[in-house]
Amino acid sequence: MTHTSAPVLNYIAYEDFLTKARGLSKTLATGSWKPDFIIGIGRGGLVPAVYISHELQVPMLSIDHSSKVPGFADELLGKVATKSSEGTRLLFVDDINDSGGTIVYIRKLLADNGCNPENLKFAVLMDNIRSQVRVDYAAETIDRAEDKRWFVFPWEAVMTAETLTEEAQAVPERLG
Repeated sequence: MTHTSAPVLNYIAYEDFLTKARGLSKTLATGSWKPDFIIGIGRGGLVPAVYISHELQVPMLSIDHSSKVPGFADELLGKVATKSSEGTRLLFVDDINDSGGTIVYIRKLLADNGCNPENLKFAVLMDNIRSQVRVDYAAETIDRAEDKRWFVFPWEAVMTAETLTEEAQAVPERLG
């Protein structure tokens, strides 16, 4: 079932994205916890992860969770879980923690594969305070109970408004 009203598309300017990414990098650079790898969560977290990886000069890995190809992301997550159990610190990066579904899935799969939770952190550009999970780092906080805009990040801006609207309407609980 899809939502029938048109969502409010909120295009995030490149400079705003860059400010958010740099803010996360600065927080990480000045904090006591340092990642050994930045892991971009595909699709939305890949671009921010690249920026953070370059700024911190920390190598990056990617996990394509959004493709929904059975077993593909799971196999890679199993490999990084093993790294964390051996002491490697992992920072997962995504664009937005909206419902929390992606993070819940990733955390569970990592735990099932022996991940050491002390070596695991999550960072997002935008964090919904109503999400079912919390992240360790967020550049901006929103409240989905009040803010129903559909955020369009710079790498998504090449999509047509029609396609963006269809994607937004596929998750009506985020639209109000």
